[in-house]
Amino acid sequence: MGKFNFDEMTQRRGTDCVKWDAESPAGPIDEDVIPLWVADMDFKVAPPIIDALRKRVEHGVFGYTHIPDSYYDSAISWWERRRGWHTEKDWYIPIDGIVPGMSIVMEALTHYETDPEGNVVEKPDNGRGPNGELPKIIIQSPAYNCFFSSVRNIGCELLRNNLIYDTEGDQATWYINFDDLEKKAADPMTKVLLFCNPHNPCGRVWPKEDLQKVADICRRNGVIIVSDEIHCELEMPGYHFTPMATIDQENTVTMNSPSKSFNIAGLEISNIITSNPSWKKQIEKVINIWEHCDLNPFGVIALQAAYNEGEPWLDALKEYLHANYRMLLDFFEARLPQFPVSKLEGTYLTWVDVSAIGKPSMEIEKSLIENEKVWINGGTMYGRDGFVRINLACPRERLEEALRRIEKGFKRLLPE
Repeated sequence: MGKFNFDEMTQRRGTDCVKWDAESPAGPIDEDVIPLWVADMDFKVAPPIIDALRKRVEHGVFGYTHIPDSYYDSAISWWERRRGWHTEKDWYIPIDGIVPGMSIVMEALTHYETDPEGNVVEKPDNGRGPNGELPKIIIQSPAYNCFFSSVRNIGCELLRNNLIYDTEGDQATWYINFDDLEKKAADPMTKVLLFCNPHNPCGRVWPKEDLQKVADICRRNGVIIVSDEIHCELEMPGYHFTPMATIDQENTVTMNSPSKSFNIAGLEISNIITSNPSWKKQIEKVINIWEHCDLNPFGVIALQAAYNEGEPWLDALKEYLHANYRMLLDFFEARLPQFPVSKLEGTYLTWVDVSAIGKPSMEIEKSLIENEKVWINGGTMYGRDGFVRINLACPRERLEEALRRIEKGFKRLLPE
């Protein structure tokens, strides 16, 4: 790892960060609590990002921001050299975050259309079917919690294509239920599949053959793929992320950001990428309606620094995260074998089966905060009770202590 010190015990409490300073399900967070919940990292960001931001701060003026050509050049170059994915400037729609972005995209694709004259107009009856049916959106559950709320908030019906949980092999893992996906996609009111790759919280980096099957099902049923690829650079060794758009560019809208890979979520910079000019116009229309037009100047600077100079730091980070994962996995296998850890192929979020405890996962979450002073996420918020999500993106010393506390809590909660 050389010059990058991921072992540094950063002190984030008292900096008004959500991870360390937000109120927990058990009330105000105790100063002794170790938070392994929300998906950000406890590591300082790549030095080139800090240097670029320092230079921008020294300028001293922070007005409205124009997106320069160098921004697009950085992103285009990144995808070309990292993934062999050719993108063009006209395909990009910069936006302040993946969550508002995916809501905007789904709103644009389900409630708006482009007429023969090229004007963006609302669909008749707001996209409802002949009997008043709502447009339907498929998600693959368990799923990132904002998937559920985003679908509800734009007035669409949620269809769950539940992933298949498999504990038969050497390690627990998850698979796509393609038969069920085909059935739900065939519903004429199904308009969008909200896809996640790498998958949060299950940790899958979907192989190319799975992506092709998903793309084929969606295309023949007229379902647009909205692909959340925010964790795309965080693969574990032996796994390779493939952008869905390299499988079917014409039927995919990609949501992407350096925020997770480079730990800059607070700078609020993301991209919507689509080669379909009509979809782009519809998305831009909704962006203007929702007033998400302006970007944080520091986000614009940080993305360029990350994509132009951040690869050495990212490569070292991935080595460190993998070592943390191996430590966590060895710990559970040796000391908590009743709790299967799903195979982590990508992200820094481990998904652990706690069904042996026999209590609701949110109750387990609260109990560990109150008693062992460690905060992990209950699986109910992701649509699957009986599991917890553990964020391992922290200095190893901190993770080791958190695991000892988790062991104490899980054993305390196990039935006699």
